[in-house]
Amino acid sequence: MSNDLILAASQVRLKAYVPYSNFAVGAALRSASGAIYVGCNVENVAYPEGTCAEAGAIAAMCAGGEYEIVEVAVIAGGDRPVPPCGGCRQKLAEFAKGPVTVTLLATSGAQELHRWRICCRVLLI
Repeated sequence: MSNDLILAASQVRLKAYVPYSNFAVGAALRSASGAIYVGCNVENVAYPEGTCAEAGAIAAMCAGGEYEIVEVAVIAGGDRPVPPCGGCRQKLAEFAKGPVTVTLLATSGAQELHRWRICCRVLLI
């Protein structure tokens, strides 16, 4: 995992809007061109109408005219890394053309490295 992707996820996490849970998450993804796109979670009082960090990063990538993910970093507060929700796993699968390296991190320094592969647009962990 590249340090630039981890740094980007860590920095955008600080911009999360989380007045209800106080649980900030940052995500950074690298597209096939090498560009980095970021997203943070944004809560809404009408739960679950907020936006996950991974979904925000994917939206930024699409807004940039790119549609292929090759690497992902997600960081959240706490002692242990937190995996993407099922919906975000499926969103990541939608834009992955092959195996994707996913690094999950916690602000405590804990880290998990995964190599997810896609089969028929369904994520296999």
